[in-house]
Order: sequence, then C-alpha cells, then structure tokens
Amino acid sequence: MTVAGPLCVGIDPHPSLLDAWGLPATAQGLERFALGVMEAAAERCAAVKPQVALFEAYGSAGFAVLERVLRESREAGLLSIADAKRGDIGSTMAAYASAWLSDDSPLAADAVTLSPYLGFESLRPALDLARETGRGTFVLALTSNPEGASVQHVGGTESVAGSVLAAIARENATAQPRSGTTSSSPGGSTAPSDGAAAAAVRGVTGTNTAAGDNRDEIVTSPSEATLGSCGAVIGATVGEALASLDIDLSTLNGPILAPGYGAQGADAAAVATVFEHVRPTVLANSSRGVLRHGPDVPALRDAIDRSIEELRTHLQLS
Repeated sequence: MTVAGPLCVGIDPHPSLLDAWGLPATAQGLERFALGVMEAAAERCAAVKPQVALFEAYGSAGFAVLERVLRESREAGLLSIADAKRGDIGSTMAAYASAWLSDDSPLAADAVTLSPYLGFESLRPALDLARETGRGTFVLALTSNPEGASVQHVGGTESVAGSVLAAIARENATAQPRSGTTSSSPGGSTAPSDGAAAAAVRGVTGTNTAAGDNRDEIVTSPSEATLGSCGAVIGATVGEALASLDIDLSTLNGPILAPGYGAQGADAAAVATVFEHVRPTVLANSSRGVLRHGPDVPALRDAIDRSIEELRTHLQLS
C-alpha cells in the first residue's frame, strides 16, 4: 500500500464503455479495451480486477482475451483479482478452484471472488487451494448492491453477513505458513513468508513486484502484522450497516476488497468512514470512475493517480 496505494482498477468492458471508447462490441474490441486499461494501470496501482462475465459474454474468444489479461498482469507486476463470484459444492467447486487458482491453469489469477451462499464450507476446495498455491480469495460478505441486504442483513445482529465474516476470521486465524514460501520485497529480493511477508497489507494492497510471479504478495500467514489469504468483499457504500449489524472488522485478519468507490457513489471520505478501524487492509475498487476517462491512456493514468491520492489522503496512509 505504501508503494502503489489502496486502489484496484476494475476491467469492466460493458458494451456502453466499448462504445464510448469507439470500440466494437467484439472480441477484438474487448482486447483493445482490456489492454488499454492494463497499459494505464501498470506501475501505478496495486491490482486489476477483470469482471469475468463481461469476457465470458464473447465465448471462447473472450476467455482467450481474459487469459492474456491475467498473463500480462503478472508480467506487469500487477495483482489480478478474477471477479468470477464462484460458488458451488463438491467436485464442481473443486473444478472452479482449479480453474482460477491452480498453477497450471491458463486462467490462474492472484485471487478470485467467491460466493458463500451454499454454505461457507462449500468453498473449502478454493480456500485450501489458494493457500497451497500462494493465492487468495475474496468472499462476498456485505456487498454494494442494494438487493444484497435482503439476504445479507437477515438476522440483525446475528446476520448472514456477520456469520460469513466470522467464518473468514476463523479461516485466517487457523492458517499456517506454507513451507519454504518466499515473498518479494520492494527491492526485488525474497524472504520467508512468515517474516518479510508479514508486510501482508503491503502485498495485498500495493507493492508492485518485478514482472513475473507476484502471487505470494497476496497470500500470507497470520503471524505478527500479517493478513490471512481469505479476504472479504464489503461494499464502500454500505454506510451504517456494519454498525447496525454489530459487525467488528478488527478481528477479520484478512484483506478487504471494497467495490462501490467512484461511479457507484462512495467517495474516498466514505471509504475512510466505513472502514475507519481497518483502513490499512482496504483495497478500494473503481471501475467506471476510472474507465470513463478512456480510451486516452494518459487520461486514464491521471484518473488513477487522482484516485490513489484521494484515497491515501482520506485513509491517512503515508
């Protein structure tokens, strides 16, 4: 975070954005859009988050573009979060886990978003594989869409969202260091994961590593000053929901992916207020708020830089 800032740029190739960029709604337009975002984000922000459904809409050609985005994010030193929101049971969940988190998958990302609404333990194949391969997961808990409250707020102070977050906290509390794992430092050197990777907040939310394998920057063990590999998705637009549901994020011990910053209505001050007690663990996602400045790459870079500076200021990060 101290190097790249607490910003994740969403790669959301909505047809309306493709049109605004003067691109066709084809796989070729999709590729030009995604690579333009990548060019702007490289060496500027912590992570990119491709919205998987908007690639999937183009069939096999769209998945080929997504594979290239994930591959080139590694080469650019950007963390990648595949926003797939996968959730299933048994062998099907294991297959999803393998697709997004195994070393030999062409779709392997640094982290993937997961849906826990078939039961948190149904996610076990992904949670375990992420830990084994040095990747991460972000589990939907208290999301930015208004409809989410009809499920996530149920139970009041014993809410569904609270139970999901409690399960994430338990998952991170029981995590163990991976034997022999190393983590890249800002200077490009390596150190054991339960030592230098204790800079987990730095890794999850911001240090760009040298081009290549940077996945150990998103998964760490819960030793001193360290976050676990299981993160939460909590919208920056949830307002007073955390307080009204009596949810304490200080025990989460994991990174927080916060959509809703920018075009969805939350500014940096709102991000700082919602996550007042866990500000160093927050990775705020902006998609349309940045993407509307394209296709001009310098304009996209300026938008990224402004967002990072705004977030640093309000989150009181050095």
